[in-house]
Amino acid sequence: MIIGFIGLGIMGKPMVNNLLKAGHQVIVFDIIEENIKEVVELGAVAASSGKELAKQVNMVITMLPNSPHVREAVLGKDGILEGAKAGDTLIDMSSIAPLESQKIHSKCAEKGVKMIDAPVSGGEPKAIDGSLSIMVGGDKDVFDQVYDILMLMGSSAVYCGNIGAGNTTKLANQIIVGVNIAAVSEALMLASRAGVDPKLVFEAIRGGLAGSTVLDAKAPMMLQGNYQPGFKIDLHIKDLENALETGQGVDSPLPLASQVIEMMEDLHRDGCGQDDHSALAKYYEKISGSIIAKE
Repeated sequence: MIIGFIGLGIMGKPMVNNLLKAGHQVIVFDIIEENIKEVVELGAVAASSGKELAKQVNMVITMLPNSPHVREAVLGKDGILEGAKAGDTLIDMSSIAPLESQKIHSKCAEKGVKMIDAPVSGGEPKAIDGSLSIMVGGDKDVFDQVYDILMLMGSSAVYCGNIGAGNTTKLANQIIVGVNIAAVSEALMLASRAGVDPKLVFEAIRGGLAGSTVLDAKAPMMLQGNYQPGFKIDLHIKDLENALETGQGVDSPLPLASQVIEMMEDLHRDGCGQDDHSALAKYYEKISGSIIAKE
């Protein structure tokens, strides 16, 4: 199958690679030329624009930073809809505001283009090994049609409801992840300040009720002081901003998300926005005057 893919960043590049390894031809586009070169070296074919890409395929996947980028890629000049045909399918795997997914879906429907929103969780490591968790909103029939393609990039793909439901699910995911990372940071700092080795605390609690995927993935990074990004603080801020906007729209209180975004914005002001979101530990190190990492 020939698949179009737009957005070749930290997540997009390994996702394209998994499609290629499965034997599909992938035509790609990105506004950053170097990103295109990297995936062409893996076997992808470059297109000059979203429009030209869409003319050559019946399925386009987008993996972009935020709502404005998806809107521009789909609806903008030389965008996907200028080249797409009735019956084509757009799978937006970006994490954007649910309302924006609904608006873009409406424009696609006017041209007969099917669209689902299918944001992911798992960060770069799971994008590389093809074990992302994929949350999908849109027409169930379209989900069923593209399920096998999604499962080349993920270990699970769950249908969550109508268009926008995927991104609403992703926002719920990002609240849980963000609050969990903050809790891990707070707990490890408590251990360190109390004179207990935080590495031993991590090993002692990971098998109990406090154990989680977040704890296993992020505590070792904090203990090593390694904040090489798998998922950047600035991107998590974007997701939590979308969560707060959505929460206001549906009158749902988000006090914990509000607190975590304040911490992340403080780190952004300190120049840490491109660090992994496990760098929330730096916030606790800043306000306590102590460090968690002992290595």
